[in-house]
Amino acid sequence: MTNILQLKITLNDIKPAIWRRFLVEDSIDFNKLHESIQKVMGWANYHLYEFEVDKTHIESDAKKFTIDSMWLHSRPERRSSPASKTKLSQLLKTEKQKFRYIYDFGDCWEHTIVVEKIMEKSNSQKCPVCISGKRACPPEDCGSIWGYGELMEIRKDKNHPEYKERIVEWLGEDYDPDMFDIREVNNALQNRMNKKSTDIFHVETIKPDLNKSEQSSSVKIGRNDPCPCGSGKKYKRCCLLKEKEV
Repeated sequence: MTNILQLKITLNDIKPAIWRRFLVEDSIDFNKLHESIQKVMGWANYHLYEFEVDKTHIESDAKKFTIDSMWLHSRPERRSSPASKTKLSQLLKTEKQKFRYIYDFGDCWEHTIVVEKIMEKSNSQKCPVCISGKRACPPEDCGSIWGYGELMEIRKDKNHPEYKERIVEWLGEDYDPDMFDIREVNNALQNRMNKKSTDIFHVETIKPDLNKSEQSSSVKIGRNDPCPCGSGKKYKRCCLLKEKEV
């Protein structure tokens, strides 16, 4: 029998808290849970991840050619279960159970997830779905908690010597740390459900000899997203500029 899990995920060590409450079926695997978390939180799925449930470690199946694969050698060697072959129902069995989710082994964003409720699935219940939340997710590759805090301080002062470079050119002046749009989140979840599931963004999915029309049809890249070439710069400050020069 399939149950519905009501989960609350909170990004650790940031005040005011950044959190989401959402529903998933316990019949899905942990890779599917990862994909749902990416959408509900607002991450872009550019990096590796892992879950820790009690003493069980569950890791992404994809471990090569990812943007942060350089960090793999620094991870402790231990037995882990593949995310795509481990069901939530195998490990998440009690209400109030807590477990950990880490995204991006470079910036190391740690999240705490709580199983708030376990409910029988009804025919009318759609999953996954976000039911509440607060505040915007930090921007990708901003330098973890400390980099995010520094960025938010610079954002408050337009006279700061780094405001133009880091806010206008990198972050974008329209970034609002207090923004949370539940409709946008649920639209993103629905779009993910309508597409083929993917484990993680791979750099090799972008071929350098593609023309503009082929690029736009194969991968949708936002102006403020990390450039898929792996430079570490935002797309608008890297390959997008090169495309405009062609």
